Amino acid sequence: MGSEAPSASSFQVLLLLLLLLLRAERLRGAELTFELPDNAKQCFHEDVEQGMKFSLDYQVITGGHYDVDCYVEDPLGNIIYRETKKQYDSFTYKTEVKGAYQFCFSNEFSTFSHKTVYFDFQVGDEPPILPDMGNRVTALTQMESACVTIHEALKTVIDSQTHYRLREAQDRARAEDLNSRVSYWSVGETIALFVVSFSQVLLLKSFFTEKRPINRAVHS
Repeated sequence: MGSEAPSASSFQVLLLLLLLLLRAERLRGAELTFELPDNAKQCFHEDVEQGMKFSLDYQVITGGHYDVDCYVEDPLGNIIYRETKKQYDSFTYKTEVKGAYQFCFSNEFSTFSHKTVYFDFQVGDEPPILPDMGNRVTALTQMESACVTIHEALKTVIDSQTHYRLREAQDRARAEDLNSRVSYWSVGETIALFVVSFSQVLLLKSFFTEKRPINRAVHS
């Protein structure tokens, strides 16, 4: 009985350390939300080794029709991805040459509405949870299976949090836009109501105003 408690405690400590390591070990990349003004273009650069795989996910959160132009260019100047007026999309590519890859977002087709764009750029494959997981021929232990399950659950949680965060930002922007339109409409209705009321008062006053005849003296 006395040896089972330290064993369970050691298992919990080891599991906690593994979780911390899993959270600390992340892919190289960038995640950013930025403002894209009208008639503007914003580009980003990332150095990628040959034979590496990178992925680009983006989404327009607010502005206009929620669309943006996007293209990806390799170090030789070749366009390897191009989409126009997309609200969201994903792109995965395995590099053929080493160098700085450029991906740009353009709002040059819009003349008055600026956009808020979110993108997630990741480079490389996800490393295995266990060092020898790819070459194992034996079944996973209970602790290893639990770590794999927790790792997959954490990935699902992170993806869900990102999705709901973007949805919340998009819905908040729509609500603020709707609130401003309702406010302007209310102000317009109030002004129109005052104008109509004042006009009706003047009209009714003209109906009940006594008109006195003007007597003109006739001189013979």
